[in-house]
Amino acid sequence: MSSEESRKGARQKSKGSAEKLPKSARQKSKGSGSAPVGSSTAGPGKVGGRSGRSAREVSAGGVVVHEGSVLVIVPTRLAADGSQVLALPKGHPEDGETLLQAASREVHEETGVQGELVEELGEVRYWYVRDRRRVAKSVHFFLFRYSEGDIADHDDEVLEVRWMKLAEAQKALSYQGEREMVARALAICQQDR
Repeated sequence: MSSEESRKGARQKSKGSAEKLPKSARQKSKGSGSAPVGSSTAGPGKVGGRSGRSAREVSAGGVVVHEGSVLVIVPTRLAADGSQVLALPKGHPEDGETLLQAASREVHEETGVQGELVEELGEVRYWYVRDRRRVAKSVHFFLFRYSEGDIADHDDEVLEVRWMKLAEAQKALSYQGEREMVARALAICQQDR
């Protein structure tokens, strides 16, 4: 995630509602993680077939839960205002990876742990500016149950990885869309009790 993504004025909007849909419908949501992802840009100056100075990016991330807590990260990159960011692990798919594979890999790289897929949580969409160009970004999030690993084994793009109670993370994460994904995870975890 780049510091440009955290500029003031970046709008975040989550798509879909895990609380309002039955579990089977949530798993079949648009943008399922089963199809391979190609290039993350729509081409020079094109978003959805329109000309202009904008691009499109797709990322995938994970909400990893264990005993009522969620894994959060403090990336090395700062927000546009110079503050530290508290976020969920996420990143761009590599060539040929599905969104689910990318989310699983990013979770492992950025946190040092692995998780077992529970279900797809949804998509967060927002705009940010990079090099004076608008970028439409969508991040597909998946819910994972912790299975193994050590948070000390995270990569160098992350300053800190820590477990945080789900209810606390729902308020503390830097980005609204990620707080909404944690709220969905909390609702699912409460249903599974």
